[in-house]
Amino acid sequence: MTRRTRQAKIVATLGPASSTAAEIRALVEAGVDVFRLNMSHGSHDDQKARVAAIRALEASIGRPLGILVDLQGPKIRVGKFAGGLVELIRGQPFRLDQDAAAGDATRAPLLHPEVFAALEPGALLLLDDGRVRLRVERCDARSAETTVVVGGALSDNKGVNLPGVRLPLGPLTDKDRRDLQFGLDNGADWIALSFVQHLDDVAEARRLIAGRAALMAKLEKPSAIEHLEDIVDMADAVMIARGDLGVEVPPEEVPGLQKRIVGVARQAGKPVVVATQMLESMVRSPAPTRAEASDVATAAYDGADALMLSAETASGDFPVEAVAIMDRIITTVERDERHRRMLDMAQADPERTGPDAITAAARQVAQTLHAAAIATYSVSGSTTLRAARERPEAPILGLTPSIAVARRLALAWGVNSVLTDDAHSFDDMIVRACQLAVAEGFATPGQRIVITAGMPVGTPGATNTLHVAWIEGLARRA
Repeated sequence: MTRRTRQAKIVATLGPASSTAAEIRALVEAGVDVFRLNMSHGSHDDQKARVAAIRALEASIGRPLGILVDLQGPKIRVGKFAGGLVELIRGQPFRLDQDAAAGDATRAPLLHPEVFAALEPGALLLLDDGRVRLRVERCDARSAETTVVVGGALSDNKGVNLPGVRLPLGPLTDKDRRDLQFGLDNGADWIALSFVQHLDDVAEARRLIAGRAALMAKLEKPSAIEHLEDIVDMADAVMIARGDLGVEVPPEEVPGLQKRIVGVARQAGKPVVVATQMLESMVRSPAPTRAEASDVATAAYDGADALMLSAETASGDFPVEAVAIMDRIITTVERDERHRRMLDMAQADPERTGPDAITAAARQVAQTLHAAAIATYSVSGSTTLRAARERPEAPILGLTPSIAVARRLALAWGVNSVLTDDAHSFDDMIVRACQLAVAEGFATPGQRIVITAGMPVGTPGATNTLHVAWIEGLARRA
């Protein structure tokens, strides 16, 4: 399988439309770099079979593939209705309470005491992704009397969002803890934490993961945006989950928030994923709308590390086609000279540290010499992520002796992960980098590559060496 020439990565969600070995292979051939397992759907046995198929494919193609386990989080839902469906009329009173009896056109069960503990008169409740809206008039610890602000059909088990209300909930339910353990036991590379509200949520998840996987914070609550810089700093990556975020903040604010989050993550050198409804119409259509194509292009122009497909690949009629068109859109954007100008304008200033200075210099040296690639040698992945933060013109060859690190780096912008034995010396590292640059199709004899690493060899997080190597014969040093 040929190497990727695209810099931004593609994350695809697996589901009923994409679970066989043949379907997963087709998705990788179309452009997928990381697979998402949505723990809101499917059993552990279903997900375990998908993991096995991904790992078998990875072994056959010789390319690290990332696995992202996405935890459901504390989803708040109304209960059931006697007829399965009611029609709410604007201006009518409607009661929410903790009575488990089936609801009707005047009331509905909401079996979440934490919601009533946080509600105040005047609060808005958005049901079914905001299609139905209620305003709280009076409330107590067990019920809330509301007025229907926006009416419509409301059916069983629809979700409830409370914009501006900080709920006394941790980010991990009992189900999430079981799913987290499943993910860790089955070699998940990334764990996505849903409905993050504040820094303590991230700290709790990090404690439970204990370094066994990388942690991705999903930004879908306004309260998380209030603590954006701190959350980005503590997490290993962030996801802009525009579905719930777009319900809880006015839709006109979502594009600006997306750009802000991408900018903060890029400044911190943390991977950032743009998700939700990117090619939504392709769930049932073989081609996207022009607006969707523009949405994908915007995320690529902004320099997002990865773009994610959800229902398009999990349950859609055209999963492979959705990946293929996303691949073509991103590739076309990256060939546009304006893409490079926009990346350079948003380039983060390096921090005043040795590793950042070395990595920024590597980008400049590679550009000046028209180097074929920047090869990073990293045990922990930090050297490679610093290179990705620079958004260089040259592709990044991420060399690591750790398969876990190689798989995590599959999410990072511009990084082509390659598993290699640990280098025994500085000279050995140079020779390996040159040989692998040729073997992986990045360079040919007569070209240069730029190499960054931490010395002594194998020292985690200590990027302190920059070397220019000339590719000639058996990779003689320059």
